[in-house]
Amino acid sequence: MELVSGVHAYVQPDGGWCLSNAGFVSDGHSTLLVDTAATESRARQLRAAVLASGSPLPTTVVNTHHHGDHTYGNGLFASAAAIVGHTECRAQAVASGRHLDLLWPDVEYGDIVLTPPTVTYDDQLTGHVGGSEVRLIHPGPAHTTGDTLVWLPQQRIVFTGDLVFHQGTPFIPMGSLTGSLRALDLLRSLGAHTVVPGHGPVTDPSVYDTVERYLRFVAALAEEAHASGLTPLQAARGAELGEFAELRESVRLVANLHRAYAEIEGRPAGTPLDLFTVFGDMAALNGGVMVPCHA
Repeated sequence: MELVSGVHAYVQPDGGWCLSNAGFVSDGHSTLLVDTAATESRARQLRAAVLASGSPLPTTVVNTHHHGDHTYGNGLFASAAAIVGHTECRAQAVASGRHLDLLWPDVEYGDIVLTPPTVTYDDQLTGHVGGSEVRLIHPGPAHTTGDTLVWLPQQRIVFTGDLVFHQGTPFIPMGSLTGSLRALDLLRSLGAHTVVPGHGPVTDPSVYDTVERYLRFVAALAEEAHASGLTPLQAARGAELGEFAELRESVRLVANLHRAYAEIEGRPAGTPLDLFTVFGDMAALNGGVMVPCHA
């Protein structure tokens, strides 16, 4: 999908588990790619879409964070491209290895060569693709501890990574609830006209309001349930989701409550949680089975 001349969003319906979005910026001579998909076959489809647009293959790949649905395809582009990410994105990519395989071992990932970022930054990094400025901005711990948003100030387009899910439930157990709220404030301050979320259709800044309402719902539920001595799973089972029941993969609520409980208890943003418990509780909330990966 060409958003404006030289800027494309690569949207993977329906945006569920492992169906993440990507995008690319090109002037016809050089190309910057944002994220690389979860499987070899999907990364090859992304590669074909870049070439079909008339753009050359990327010499720069930006990872919005370390999760495999955004990075497993890095190896397909690495021979010709520098892989760029936040310092924590690289550290987490190295530490977590083939983490998607542990959750969804039956997916045909193909010939995946794990390739963490080879160029890292801490706060902001600015690049240029032809006449287009591309700013990489780290919002602090939010979806993960190593998030990057990709901001095109001339075109007023932002690629948010998983700071924003559109029509899907936000997911913050590896980052921070309060940090995610701060990230939304940062996104609002940019003044984007077009928002490319990590999952779901391209949208506009009104999506920030939906994400914020959900996060504040989680925070309020966590405060009440924690004070009542309920576990995150008990709280999630008793929750009335209201408007958020329509969001895909609502079982993420219990994972988000685990992060909210950690913050209530004073643990620093991004402190690692017991992911076996987190994902086990999601499976329990889903009737004893993990929500399937759609890749």
